[in-house]
Parts: sequence; structure tokens; C-alpha cells
Amino acid sequence: MRLKSAIWVAAYVRRCHLEGAFAAVRRRGAEEAGAIFVKLNRLDGTAELFGPAPQSVFEDARPADRAFSRCLGERPAPEAKIEERIARELRFDPDAWIVEVEDRAGRHFLDQIVA
Repeated sequence: MRLKSAIWVAAYVRRCHLEGAFAAVRRRGAEEAGAIFVKLNRLDGTAELFGPAPQSVFEDARPADRAFSRCLGERPAPEAKIEERIARELRFDPDAWIVEVEDRAGRHFLDQIVA
């Protein structure tokens, strides 16, 4: 059984703080099962965006763990491009969560990155 989105986000923000990075919930989504997007702000004008991994990467129909994929490729992108993508995702899914992490070293603290 997967953790509720609200609980996962609270634990993730706490983990970021414990690792010495700043993290904040920019937008609260659906409490139970809202999609979670993580913006990694590198504080140099670039950022990365991680979103839910496609269901096709899971072996189970209902995986217990959350997996993420990079939304705009392997390299950091200009922050404005990331913000455009976030706005597009929110138009498509108004129940999504947006968490922003600030870390100059580019640490995202996500356990599972696929695709």
C-alpha cells in the first residue's frame, strides 16, 4: 500500500531539511493520491523537474514505492522553462503537489529515479 501524498511530501521535506537543503511545499495537491512534482532549484538560474514515473516502469499494477523521472532531460534547464512546464502540468492536473528544493550541489534526495 502506498503512502498518502500528504504524508510522503511531509517526510520528503523533512528529509531535505535534515540533509541541509531548503525545501518547501509550493502547492498542496490532493491529500490522498495527488501526483507529486519536485523542482530542484540549483540557485544559479537553472533547475530540474522530477515527476511521477510512467506506470509502465513498474512490475506491479499498484506499486508501493514512488518512482520519479526527469521531466525535461538529464541536464538542468533554465528556471523559466521549468516554471512553464509546472504551469502546464497544473493545467492538466490541478490536484498535483509542487515541492521546491534549493540545493547548489544539485542533490534531489529522491530514492528512485527511472527513465
